[in-house]
Amino acid sequence: MEEETLTSNTSKKGVISQGWTRLSQFYQEVVDRTVPYRTWRWIFGVLLLVGFMARVLLTQGWYIVTYALGIYHLNLFIAFLTPKIDPSMDFDDEGPELPTRANEEFRPFIRRLPEFKFWYSVTKSTLVAIICTMFDCFNVPVFWPILVMYFFTLLCITMKRQIRHMIKHRYLPFTHGKPKYQGHEDTGKVVGGAN
Repeated sequence: MEEETLTSNTSKKGVISQGWTRLSQFYQEVVDRTVPYRTWRWIFGVLLLVGFMARVLLTQGWYIVTYALGIYHLNLFIAFLTPKIDPSMDFDDEGPELPTRANEEFRPFIRRLPEFKFWYSVTKSTLVAIICTMFDCFNVPVFWPILVMYFFTLLCITMKRQIRHMIKHRYLPFTHGKPKYQGHEDTGKVVGGAN
């Protein structure tokens, strides 16, 4: 009798585990399909943020949730602007550095937080914030102008430090204003080689 109970519990766990695995694989497949559609992903993310802000403004509540979301998004944005390997650290030839002169080898800017992960984190956190607005326990009464003032103070201080870091180490985290080098292009053709 105990063996039948043990077997049925094991098979139930196996079915639940398989179902969860299939669900997570389906979810990952959907997320992976969104990778090439950068503009549409960001439109969706901005629409989520607008929906969240509309809910907060219409209900006149959940200011703590909004503040926490803003701080988290600021943290993500700073990671998006920061290089993966900080040039301010002394590597002593242990790692790559950003070029500081025109004759140095070009190395692409590699972000600490890639664009897709930035979008994904913004979208997930906004969805969590929207879910939090469904529960009154997160609607803590606060004097919201202080939170707004503190957020903008934190934003100015953080961005000032980040811009100084960019100027000091001469890097731009965006490709829009960078010079385009012409010359050797990779056409995919093999030149020379063993016969």
